[in-house]
Amino acid sequence: MKTTRRKFIKNSGAALASAALLSQLPVNILAAGLSGDKLSFGFQVWTIRKKLIEDFPGTLQEMAAMGFSEVEMCSPLGYSFVGFKPLNEMSGTEMRKIVEDAGLKCTSSHFTINELRNSLDNRIEWAQEMGMKQMVCSMFMVPNETTTMDDWKKAALELNVMAEKTQAAGIQMAYHNHHWEFQKINDELIYPVLMDEFDPELVKMQFQVAVVSIGYQAADYFRKYPGRFISAHLADWSNEKESEAPVGQGIVDWEDLFEAAKTGGVQNFFVEMNLDTFEESAKYLMEV
Repeated sequence: MKTTRRKFIKNSGAALASAALLSQLPVNILAAGLSGDKLSFGFQVWTIRKKLIEDFPGTLQEMAAMGFSEVEMCSPLGYSFVGFKPLNEMSGTEMRKIVEDAGLKCTSSHFTINELRNSLDNRIEWAQEMGMKQMVCSMFMVPNETTTMDDWKKAALELNVMAEKTQAAGIQMAYHNHHWEFQKINDELIYPVLMDEFDPELVKMQFQVAVVSIGYQAADYFRKYPGRFISAHLADWSNEKESEAPVGQGIVDWEDLFEAAKTGGVQNFFVEMNLDTFEESAKYLMEV
């Protein structure tokens, strides 16, 4: 993935002679703010949870060998009902050592809304033991025909209050969207309503790039809401197959996404797709 000379000149204001030399730089240089730092890519464990639970250290090592440098966890306490209970038997400090021994770091995790309501202090303590800087609320509710916009607004305001406590502990709260937030209630899209209700400093957003499958582009939202994002879940989509595709093999304009991510404030990128897409996705991203 290469940046064009014209785009480089436009973005950096560099002289034409310098642009001619630097036009061969990959897009990671642009997305890293022309700092020369390569983007760091991670993975979310939800889609590989069965494999992860069966062999926690081995799976982490396997993912690191693909080139990933970060892992985003699902909180073992909140996700014990889907098999994470064995991981809840170790402390955050013990888990952190296994993660770091695999050559990874864990700065973020998903948390269920119920555990944030009922065990927030405990989960903050666990996140601190893990060395995390971000706590992500994975969802509010499963929408149904009785869910109102006021329900969404109340949930957003509740998360603002929780985020005051995480902020005091030095941890950024975030919210992860699904396709649900890109549905409408009485002809009003849910996502912008949440953006209005969230405190911009207390609650950042983790954008689910997979909503490209229903026509919503991450780059558009990064530009529409500058500085409102902390991370993104990466996924690609094939219109021909009508299914997800490894990163770089679908319809997402990744160069534009990473450029727009700077405006959005994105700090972390986590691939979240089926297990069989990770290796090809990693190969593409390691060249970014």
